[in-house]
Amino acid sequence: MQTIALVLAAGQGTRMKSHKPKVIHEIMGIPMVELVIDAARQAGCNETIVITGHEAEQVEAVLPAGVHVVRQEQRIGTANAVAVAADTVAELTGRADKASETDPQNGVLVVLSGDVPLLAANTIEKLVRTCVESKSAMTVLTAVLPDASGYGRIIRDAETGEVLRIIEHKDATDQERAIKEINTGIYCFALDNLFTRLALIDNNNAQGEYYLTDILALLKAAGQRVTALAVENPEEVGGVNSRVQLADATALMQQRINRAHMIAGVTITSPQTTWISPRVNIEADVTVLPNSHILGTSYIASDVVIGPDTRIVNSDIGAGSVIDSSIVLDSTIRSNVSVGPRSYIRPKCLIEDGAKVGTSVEIKGTHIGKGSKVPHLSYVGDAEIGTNCNLGAGTITCNYDGFHKSHTVLGDDVFVGSDSMLVAPVHIGSGAVIGAGSVITHDVPADALALERSEQTIKEGWAARHRAQHETTHQFTTREEASQNNG
Repeated sequence: MQTIALVLAAGQGTRMKSHKPKVIHEIMGIPMVELVIDAARQAGCNETIVITGHEAEQVEAVLPAGVHVVRQEQRIGTANAVAVAADTVAELTGRADKASETDPQNGVLVVLSGDVPLLAANTIEKLVRTCVESKSAMTVLTAVLPDASGYGRIIRDAETGEVLRIIEHKDATDQERAIKEINTGIYCFALDNLFTRLALIDNNNAQGEYYLTDILALLKAAGQRVTALAVENPEEVGGVNSRVQLADATALMQQRINRAHMIAGVTITSPQTTWISPRVNIEADVTVLPNSHILGTSYIASDVVIGPDTRIVNSDIGAGSVIDSSIVLDSTIRSNVSVGPRSYIRPKCLIEDGAKVGTSVEIKGTHIGKGSKVPHLSYVGDAEIGTNCNLGAGTITCNYDGFHKSHTVLGDDVFVGSDSMLVAPVHIGSGAVIGAGSVITHDVPADALALERSEQTIKEGWAARHRAQHETTHQFTTREEASQNNG
């Protein structure tokens, strides 16, 4: 059975007060519309169609590969937003919108909203299963709310529980407004004859729009079955229409993700201050300390300690490593590596097993070999560091001449003394020693000592004479100022 997800993402979202369409505002670093697409794919949808409209180029720029895009040139209602996908659906299914009877086994269309980012994949699965097993032409996802004000209500048959109609709040009687079950705007339709019926919907309403909810009455009139599924957790179907609701949705996502990791064996000491992207994979026995952010598609192996005050983005951290109060971006850190505190690992770094990047160190585009150490106060950029090297405090690779970036290469077992500058391009052979305070501008052979310093000069008694002169001058100035003040 073919299951096609259709994501509505054409709206403007004026309450966001933004130059960006609301569906591309991010939760945990991921655009809302992409979270909806992820859920649809995880639920087993074979294909995904996204309906764009307002600022379509911006929305389409963030969509993942494999998504089919259809533009709603005139935003004249939700029924029209679905109808414009008719040709794309026909191409994907390979058949016209005609059948002697309506059977969801022939394929279904799941209509989702790009601004409902918390909808879970298992809820979409249940919606599809309900539609198919009940042989319905339409299944509505509903929610039961303590306060249903402003939402369309689900009107059921009092005896059978069958869905009779959806009525908007403004059109409901006082008795109907007392109903707590609401329409979420999420549906599963049997594909048979769907687009033929959509063409029958009119826009005879105050807004002059074609409402998707009107198809329910058409289906009932045609003797088709309409069912409903109440979502177990109403928080899943909350729409995001403002910055306040965006923050609320982010907090709910944070809680959901952190809880799942803790159940899976991850220690999160402060869930309220820990932010983990939904695409992050964390093994058991990892400890995450307060105010840590693990974002993007990062992978954290077992027995890692992260934090406090750490940000990791699109990076892999090997087993047993410690990332303390540091930033790691688009890099790979192997096992039993120590990073921080206050280190900055910039993109395209590879730090091998047992290495150390210490206090206030910045690394960029560099491969650090096994067991090598950059303990503190250093910058290493565009470099290849061999195994078991030691770079003393204040070591700098001078990789930029104002026009070009150049590489520094260190062999194995190199010792670099403190406050040394390695001016790229330069190659330091294995086993070489660089004397502290040196500026190295030429290659150094293996096992050699490279030393570059000015000759030290000593002037006996200079410091004492300097102090005495300073004190005499200071005393004279003080007496002169006093005389002027008394005069």
